[in-house]
Amino acid sequence: MNTRSLIAPVILITLGTAFLLSKLGLLPPLGPLFAHWWPLILIAVGISLLLRRLP
Repeated sequence: MNTRSLIAPVILITLGTAFLLSKLGLLPPLGPLFAHWWPLILIAVGISLLLRRLP
């Protein structure tokens, strides 16, 4: 199986688990963290998509 095809699902599962644990009170609230850093997250995703297209 291609490693690249596993990266997105693993990231989504990790984020979902983190938000669930936050809602259950097992982690501190994550909403303010993402509200502050969402532009950087978008930039990182864009750079990773660009690097995938390079030979």
